[in-house]
Formats: sequence, structure tokens, C-alpha cells
Amino acid sequence: MAGRHDEAPRHARRLRGHGVARAVGLAVTAVLLFGTTAVAALGQRLQANLTTVDVSALVGPAPAASSSAVPGTPDQPGDPGAGRAMNILVIGSDQRDGENAAIGGADSTMASDTTIVVHLAADRSRVELVSIPRDSLVDIPSCTARNGRTTKPTPHAMINKAFDLGWEAGGDTASAIACTWRTVQSATGLTIDHAVAVDFVGFQAMVGAVGGVRICIPRELDDPKYTGLHLEPGWTVLDGSTALQFARARHGNIGNGDGTDLARLGNQQRLVAAIVDQVLSANVLANPAKLAAFLSAATASLTVDAGLSLSGLTGLVWGLRSVGPGDITLMTIPTAPAPENANRLVWSPEAAAVWANLSADRPVVQSDGTLSPAPGATSSSPPRSPSAPAPSSPSAAAGSSLSSPTTPVPARTRQAGAEPFTPADVTAVCG
Repeated sequence: MAGRHDEAPRHARRLRGHGVARAVGLAVTAVLLFGTTAVAALGQRLQANLTTVDVSALVGPAPAASSSAVPGTPDQPGDPGAGRAMNILVIGSDQRDGENAAIGGADSTMASDTTIVVHLAADRSRVELVSIPRDSLVDIPSCTARNGRTTKPTPHAMINKAFDLGWEAGGDTASAIACTWRTVQSATGLTIDHAVAVDFVGFQAMVGAVGGVRICIPRELDDPKYTGLHLEPGWTVLDGSTALQFARARHGNIGNGDGTDLARLGNQQRLVAAIVDQVLSANVLANPAKLAAFLSAATASLTVDAGLSLSGLTGLVWGLRSVGPGDITLMTIPTAPAPENANRLVWSPEAAAVWANLSADRPVVQSDGTLSPAPGATSSSPPRSPSAPAPSSPSAAAGSSLSSPTTPVPARTRQAGAEPFTPADVTAVCG
């Protein structure tokens, strides 16, 4: 069933957003909580909310899949990629016109603001979200727009420029998404299976629909000039507008305040983890009205490629139903300052191992929380395995009682944005 429209004219409301697609995708599973009749009615409304764009003819050939990828089992109902790993590209743009003018102020550019590769393991036992800083310098290949125009290759350019080049060539969303898709495939060697874009207005509505997002703010945050963000330290519940400020802020005292992207990506990743926790809480899942409002806001904010329908999204999420917080890794691709410009980034040598492991469908993080070496390289620590359930048998319980008492070791606080973490990890400490 097609979405409500499959192309946006040049003057239409454009795409903006941040990395909330993980929370959106997981929440779709909760449709199963409704009765059969309600599911059908809600499903029709949610499908009509989705905007689809056909980019299949624009993205070009994908890199060859790794022969060492671990096969899955094709038994997930409705999963469009059952039995194989899948990479979904999440894109948001920094465009702030139309409905978003009041949110972000006037801006004439169309460069993407957020780029995340979401990797789903073939056996659906884990999920990895790898953020690519917008300041990353990559080679942007020639892109073809829907109107037939082609762009020139742009070497050593910020990765967010790809979205703008596609938009300027075609004047449409499909061309912009396709150019980003081609660029990420070319730069990483990954096969991208689908793309999702999220907008500012929809993001705010999603957060509002679940009653806000509770998150720890370890120190006072201020970005008065650009986003208006001001947060006092401590546990706080972010409403939609404040959550958006938190996700966008990169000036003031955010990080070192120089406007670079790494500190902001850490905040975005912490926010994604908090939204996942909030959406999957009983407070939302057991409240049909709140859940329906969230799903409606989520789907209305999404633009997806034509190959990913609502039923496909639901199938993907159903396949991930056993994934726990410890099986979801959030990280930023390793970078270093560009030699010619300290405000730009180049990928560190470790980045190649991250992309190679994703291509081979191997965990990117080891059990000690450090990055896994490239496939075939030696490692001093095993890859991180999916979370195991706590022992429940009498023998297991008895065995644990014979162990010598130990002093609890405080959980290590991981620095979001600078190192990998899971929603089960501690990323900030509040009293």
C-alpha cells in the first residue's frame, strides 16, 4: 500500500530531524497490543501518515556483501530482510523553513544534520547505531537526480553536503536522500538497504505524545545564542521543544563550545537511549491512547524509501522482539581532526574496522566495551554477545550462593559520543 504521497514539490515542507528512528521502530511493535479491529484501523491511519519516495533507480549498485556474514533464520513474520543482516540509513536535515521556521530560525541550506547507520544483525540478536559526524570529510560521488541531472564528484567534502547536492540538482526529497545513500555506501563499503528521514516537528510531537523523556543532566547546559537551551543539573523530564534543543545544541558550553559535532552526537545518542526506555515502559505500552498518539506522531514525521512499508517496519521490529538494552550499541564512528582544518574531521584507522565488522555482520564492540578489530585480526577480548537471561534454575541459584561475597563495583560511566555504550550502561551520574 503506497504512502500518502511519493514526492514533495520544491516548495513543500522539507525534511529535518535527528536520530530517533530506533525509538520509532521499536514502538511499532506495540501495535500488536491492540485488538484485531483496532489494529486494522490504526494500521490504515499510520500507513497513510508515511511519506514514501522511490530512490531505487538513483542509488546505483551496492558494494558486494561480505561472504563472511553470519546467516540468520528466515522465521520472523513479515520481516522483509529475514535471514540476512540489514543496514538502514537515518537522515535528518538542517533545513528550517515552513513549519520549522519557529524552531530553528531562517536557514537557506539543505544539508543533512544527522546521519546514522542502523545495523540489524541477520539473526536479529543485536542492533548497532553508528553516528557519522556531519563534519566528516569524505569523497561524494556523482549523483543522479530524478529529473536526470547529475552532480559532479566532490572530493574531501563534509558528508552533510551530499544531501544538499542532491536537493539542488533535483529539487526533491528523493534526489537528496539518494545522494546521501550513494555517499554513505561509497565511503563505508556497506550495502544500505533502506533509508528513513525524520523531521523536527514530528520529533517534538513524538516526545510530547509519551509525556516527555526523563534524562540525567550531569552539569548545567547553556546554549543561549543558537538553540536557547538551558538545563539545570539533575534528573529532568524534557518536553518536545526542550528535547529538540538538547539534540541540536553544539554551541555555548556544549562540549568545548566550538560548534563541532562530537558533543552534540553524544547528547543525541543519550536522548535516543532515553526515548527507547520511555517508549518501552509500561506507562506507554499499556496506555492505548498514549501509544496511538506516539505512533501517529512517529509515522507522520517519517519519510521512507518505497521499499519499506509500515508492514515491513512492523516485521523488522517483531524480529527484534528479543533484543534487550544490552544488545543495542550506540557509538560515533572514530574520527580525528582534519590536518588542514581542526574544525573538520577525518575517520581514524579504527573506522575501517567498524565498517568491516558491520559488513561481515560481526559485533563492532567487544565484551570489555572496546571496539572489535577487523575480521581476521587478533583480539584480546571476545566480541560482545547478546544479553543472556539471568539464571533461574535451582542449581544455578545454589551455585551462585556458594560464591564468596564481593564488594559491588560501581558501574563505569561511559562517555556518550566518545565511546560506545548501550542503554544499559551509565552515561551520566545524577544525585
